[in-house]
Amino acid sequence: MLNPLHLRTLATVLRTGSFAAAAHQLGYAPSAVSQQVSALERQTQLVLFERAARSVRPTQAAELLAQRSGEVLALLEALQDDIGQLAGGHLGHLRIGSFPTASLHLVPLVLARLALRSPDVRIVLDEGEPDELLPLVTDRRVDLALVYEYDLVPRSWPPGLVRTTLLVEDLALLLPAGHPRSDAPLTLGDLQNEVWVSTAEGTSGAENLHRASALAGFVPRIDYRTNDYHVVRRLVAAGLGIALVPALGHEASAGVVTGNVWGFRARRKVLAVHRRHATNPCVQGALEACRRAGRRLVDGLAVHRP
Repeated sequence: MLNPLHLRTLATVLRTGSFAAAAHQLGYAPSAVSQQVSALERQTQLVLFERAARSVRPTQAAELLAQRSGEVLALLEALQDDIGQLAGGHLGHLRIGSFPTASLHLVPLVLARLALRSPDVRIVLDEGEPDELLPLVTDRRVDLALVYEYDLVPRSWPPGLVRTTLLVEDLALLLPAGHPRSDAPLTLGDLQNEVWVSTAEGTSGAENLHRASALAGFVPRIDYRTNDYHVVRRLVAAGLGIALVPALGHEASAGVVTGNVWGFRARRKVLAVHRRHATNPCVQGALEACRRAGRRLVDGLAVHRP
């Protein structure tokens, strides 16, 4: 197979008009240029230059070879550029996983940042709860996932994963407007006779409510369960119950007020997770975009820097 370096040297000699000028442009010694041309002649079994005492003149074969190899060299240069883009995480595919409230608040900021930084990276988004996403990361079906962990419900993390905390959310107590305790400071124990709206049984949100209530000395009465925080707010607004939701799951809504709970500091962390030995160069750029998105949300929601 022809050596691309030798073909590039030949093209430079023809373009500059001499071995010496080509050597200067390429940063070689003139003897190195001569050796490369000689090697190319041996390999092709062609006479590429007619050599005189004080000059060399390219043959028709040299001009034809340089002309025909131009496209090949251009393709190789384009490939080299692509390799640099791949290595720098600016070209390729990236698979991101996210839970719904992060998809609403964090993911658009992350994707907008990546679109500016790396427009040639194709991004695929999968949505699910942490228990669904973490196995996808471990099995290499997702490159990076946004997940959460409640303070009162520590998560068991699969080995080989790197976790980066992006932000820490307060938990908001949602009360129907006109609730008799909506304007008064209260403790969680003051709510032991209330009806609660919670996420599905077995979820971290439901377990967090049970553990927080246990610390306050009661078992919550949960009549309504849904993983959709829009539905949670509508149920609370209708006066059917009260709820404890993370900051990313809360929006100002008609008929809903937030209560002031004294002595309650349980929070939820939002984390980015990827494999320790991630082979996709796009992951580091995505992780930095996640950090920036987390910092932006600090100013607009009841969330805090980790």
